[in-house]
Amino acid sequence: MTTRRKFLLWSGAVLATPALPRIASAQKWPARPIRAIVPFTAGSTIDVIGRIVLDPLSAALGQPIVVENRGGAGGSIGTALVAKAEPDGHTILIHASAHSAAPAVYPNLPYDPARDFSAVIAFGSVPNVVVISPAKGIKTLKELVEAARKGSFTFASAGVGSATHWAAERLRLSAGFNAVHVPFRGGPEALAEVMTGRVDFMCIGITSGLSFIRPGRLLPLAVSTRTRSSALPDLPTTIEAGYPDSDYTFWNGMLAPAKTPRAIVNRLHAEMQKVLREPAVIEKLKLQGVEPMPLTPAEFDALIAKEVQSNIALVKAAGLKFN
Repeated sequence: MTTRRKFLLWSGAVLATPALPRIASAQKWPARPIRAIVPFTAGSTIDVIGRIVLDPLSAALGQPIVVENRGGAGGSIGTALVAKAEPDGHTILIHASAHSAAPAVYPNLPYDPARDFSAVIAFGSVPNVVVISPAKGIKTLKELVEAARKGSFTFASAGVGSATHWAAERLRLSAGFNAVHVPFRGGPEALAEVMTGRVDFMCIGITSGLSFIRPGRLLPLAVSTRTRSSALPDLPTTIEAGYPDSDYTFWNGMLAPAKTPRAIVNRLHAEMQKVLREPAVIEKLKLQGVEPMPLTPAEFDALIAKEVQSNIALVKAAGLKFN
């Protein structure tokens, strides 16, 4: 009897062995530097915000966090790298709402934004601000819309399917004007063309736009949020300017590969909550126009899944075609 009992206990332990490495890895995490993929260029809104929060997170975890900018294709190139990465908590994705817009723009994505990722935490939401070169002589959003309806207008973005692209499309559809989309590899390159006047306007994340708005190199016309931005409180929203359903929620946050152990996801969430409560971080994010967006991982997952479907429905209803 004793021998049989020992055998059963031993065989049960053997059968359970495959699960042990992942449990052990979760307990020892992080065991080495963490790789943070930002699927847009350096200096983009999500890059700036990501670096603000990752420095204190690195200190809290006791491991370096190495930021890699892998821009292109509206963020889908860098995102695909994370989707295929080992789900051990040593590769994370720092992304924005372009994540949930990607399936509407790229129907053959090599990953599923909802199923292939576990949402960790939203850093906050950032208003997109409609900007134009002061040399254009346009002072209000209404004037921009009227000019675009009469002539041939162009708008810049940080890439097809990026938040900057999506926000401009929402405005264009609501206001009822045509404009040629001119995508760039990142926000800084797009802004440079708007400042010179070679491209007419852009809907840029306020984080990237403020450093050009404050010295007068770009003129802000409106923000694409439902309420005014604390960073530019005198600037109207696109809805206040008379264009319903023109708002666009530009969230920024952290995700991990879908099979990352829940213990690691929960630890990341808890540590990031502490980081987002640090006075120095709060002040830095406030200066960048970031508004708090408290969500649990489950709520964040649900938001992304909902946005994926609503964005696909919007593209079909509007008959948008993306090349």
